[in-house]
This record gives sequence, C-alpha cells and structure tokens, in this order.
Amino acid sequence: MGKILPKTQKTVKKFEKRFASNVTKSFSSFFKSVGGLFVKLFRIFDRKLTIMIVPHSQNKVINFQTNVFALILGVFITVGVISSFFYFNRRSITANAEISSLMEQNRQTTASLDKLRDENANLFQAAKRFQSSLSQSLSLLGIQQTENKSSLASSNSDLSALFGTKEIATGSSREIADIKELTSYLEGAVEPIEQIGKLLKIQQNLFSEIPSICPIKSPNLHVSMAFGPNIHPLRKQWYIHKGIDFSTWRSGDPVMATADGQVVTVAVDYSFGNMVVIKHNHGIYTRYAHLNSFRVKKGQLVEQGDIIGTVGNTGISTGPHLHYEVRIGSDVVDPAKYINIKLAN
Repeated sequence: MGKILPKTQKTVKKFEKRFASNVTKSFSSFFKSVGGLFVKLFRIFDRKLTIMIVPHSQNKVINFQTNVFALILGVFITVGVISSFFYFNRRSITANAEISSLMEQNRQTTASLDKLRDENANLFQAAKRFQSSLSQSLSLLGIQQTENKSSLASSNSDLSALFGTKEIATGSSREIADIKELTSYLEGAVEPIEQIGKLLKIQQNLFSEIPSICPIKSPNLHVSMAFGPNIHPLRKQWYIHKGIDFSTWRSGDPVMATADGQVVTVAVDYSFGNMVVIKHNHGIYTRYAHLNSFRVKKGQLVEQGDIIGTVGNTGISTGPHLHYEVRIGSDVVDPAKYINIKLAN
C-alpha cells in the first residue's frame, strides 16, 4: 500500500505547477505579441504603392509600383548619397585650400632660398676682398699667416682652396659646405688680426706723436684750398699754398691739436691772424692760422685731440676757415700725407 503525501507537500506541488503554467503562458503571450508586431510591420512595409508621372504634354503616363519598405530604403539611400556628396565636396574644398596654401609657402620658401643663395654669393665676394686686404696688410706689417686646416679640407689660411673647391655638391649641401669652409677661414684669421691689434697697441704712442688726425670734426667740413700750386684768392696769381684750408662755412667750430706736443707760439700775425704753433716729437711742427680765439697758452703741453682754438676769419682771409700747416724741420710737407682726407673741394 503506497505512502500518502502530507498536505504541505501537495500544496507546494500545486504552486509549482501553477507557477510553471503562468510562466509558460507569459512567454507564449510575449512571443505572440512580438510576432504580431513583426507581422503588422511587415504588412505595413509590404503595402503596395503606385507612383505615376503625368507629363504636361500628350505623352504616355509613366507609372511604376513599389512598396513602403523599398520607398523608405530608397529615401535613406538617396539622403546618404547626397550627404556623402556634400561631405566629400567640403573635404575636397578644404584639401584644395590647404594645397594652395602649401604651394604658396613653397613658393615663398623657394624665393627665400634663392635670396639666401644670392646673399651667400655676395658674402663670398666680400670674403675674397677681405682675404686680399688682410694678406696685403699682413705682408706690409711683416706678419706671417699661419696654416689653417678645416674639418672638410686641408688648405692654407687664405681662401684659395675654398674658392677652388670642385663642384661635387649641389643645392643646400653645397651652401652648407661653403659656409663651413668660410667659418673655418674666419676662425684662422682671428690670430693674425689679434697680432695686428697688438702691433697697433705697441705703436700707439707713435700715432699720437705724429699729426695723424683731422684738426676739425664737423659734418660741414670741406677743403676750400689744397696744398701746392693754387691761384691766390686776392692777388689772383699762382703761388705755392703751404698748407690745407679747412672750412665749415662758419666761425666758432673747435680746432684740435693733431698730435701730442708743446705750444711754442700763440700770436697775432698780419697775414695769418690769430695763430698757434705746436712743436711735436721727431722735429715736426704744426701751424693753425686765422683762428677766432685761443684756448691754449705758450709753453702749454697738449695731447692729440685737445681743443686749442676756434675757426675764425682773422688776418688776410676771404671767409671763415682754418689754415693748417705741417713742417718737418724747415721743410713744409703736405698735411694730407699724414691724415686721410676725403672731402669735397
């Protein structure tokens, strides 16, 4: 005889059966609803549509059939194609603008490179002139040029090897190689230039003891009468002018001592007017005539560049000017031999 289940177990079994039945019905109902929705959508998208094109003329009416799905798909495809067209067209315009900008930058870079090459050529021409002048100066001063070897080629300190280099490089590489060679040469030129500086420093006293500067500094300065044969401004006859006449078209400009020395004369002369004579070393004398005023006294020691008076119009003179003489012993010499005068007559 079988065992009888308790009442509690029967209740649990009934609840499980009821729960399983409800879950099954729920899933069945859900899938039916989803299936019904898909069926309705399919029926909607599968609806037939007839599109007619009626011309204004008597031509035949054009019509064709489609469904909603095909129509929507066609609209999406058309919108996508049009959107893609505008997108890529905009990208194309932007790319063309960038290409134009790059082409303009390339043109400007090319122009700058051409200008740089021209300037590089001018630099080398200037370097040639510098090399020639430096060699001449060193030769006159008795300074021997030292040999200079660059990292690119071994050569003397002049530019002969630099300007004779074989054309083995092109473009920017050539310019870079040339500039490196020029840099190497300039580095080698530093030592002889320093030697020139040392020599000038040693000879500094000598330069201050000879009349080596112009007695007047003025932007209006010019030579109104040079040294040597000239026509006298008053007598209108040829005579030997024993100095140089400097003029600034006005009185009062300062007159400087052209070398270190001692003032030996401060006087008023009928012909020279107010004049100063300075005695320098090596038997050299300088005279400054037609002064407007004096700034020194007899016996005073002066240095090169000291103010000794001002430009005037005293004595036999046709206008404000300075008559400047240089004498070695009793001989009168051309002052232009001692100073570099490049002034309009």
